[in-house]
Amino acid sequence: MTYALPRLREEIAYIAYHFHWQREEILDLTHGERQQWVSEIARINTRVNEGG
Repeated sequence: MTYALPRLREEIAYIAYHFHWQREEILDLTHGERQQWVSEIARINTRVNEGG
């Protein structure tokens, strides 16, 4: 099974935008690691947006 290219691009853009990591650094992460970083960024954004 292959990973959907549009979803991969979304994850790369999201992590790069928030953490300013280079594309190659993000691509070196496993799928699971990328998902964990995306979840953590989303959690931080939610907390910040809620004023906490």
